[in-house]
Amino acid sequence: MNNISSNLLQIKSRLPESVQLVAVSKFHPAEAIQEAYDAGQRIFGESRQQEIEAKHTQLPRDIEWHFIGHLQTNKVKSILPYIHTIESVDSLKLLREIEKQAGLLSVKVDCFLEVHIAREPEKYGFSMDECREFVATKEWEGYQGVIIAGVMGMATYTDDKEQIHQEFRSLRNFFQELKASFFVGENSFRHVSMGMSSDYGIAIEEGSTLVRIGTSIFGEREY
Repeated sequence: MNNISSNLLQIKSRLPESVQLVAVSKFHPAEAIQEAYDAGQRIFGESRQQEIEAKHTQLPRDIEWHFIGHLQTNKVKSILPYIHTIESVDSLKLLREIEKQAGLLSVKVDCFLEVHIAREPEKYGFSMDECREFVATKEWEGYQGVIIAGVMGMATYTDDKEQIHQEFRSLRNFFQELKASFFVGENSFRHVSMGMSSDYGIAIEEGSTLVRIGTSIFGEREY
């Protein structure tokens, strides 16, 4: 195992105080997560229901689990009892299912609206217009279990740094538009989750509040 704790501390030393780190632990064993936890990390990101279900039983209870992968509606009920944030809410159908199941379980969960900002069509997410239409309905104001806590996006996988800057900037500007138009005074709507191992420096420059970093902490994935 590579030196997870030193990788982690090195990355944290580069992050402004305004930026939180989600250590993306998917495909890595519980022992690796424990090492990062022992070095002070508390927020971890997973993308598969069965994997996170197994890990959360083996690891400290004060871990803040974030779900960051594509989530199927039939998996919502099983992860809600221990998940803190679902960053990858990519459809209204999914959001309504989370609200329904959270109500039945009497839990609250932070949700980020995943916005499609990349030029790769296979990536998930709302278009900005779809987001605007949903938020304008004010349906979310009646939610009991879901807290709309921000937006999330992934840039195109490219070496063109200017394109990455533009895509991240578009998400930050969109967040500010939603905040000013619909979430004024809503302190819970606060996060712009963008930036991974390859581009988190650019994401921070463009106003990210939450970066999702895996490979630079844990090394290559174990499949």
